[in-house]
Amino acid sequence: MNSEKIVAVILALFLPPLAVFMKVGASTPLWINILCCIFFWFPAILHALYVVLKD
Repeated sequence: MNSEKIVAVILALFLPPLAVFMKVGASTPLWINILCCIFFWFPAILHALYVVLKD
């Protein structure tokens, strides 16, 4: 794991939309993650980890 991925995982735990934005930019996964954050925090963390760790 490189340092960029480690930082992204840490951000995914604390600021999920920022981690997703850093990985994919302002696209559909970002808006899905923002909606997850509005309704529930834990699913947003799981979604952000999925996006960040997906190859």
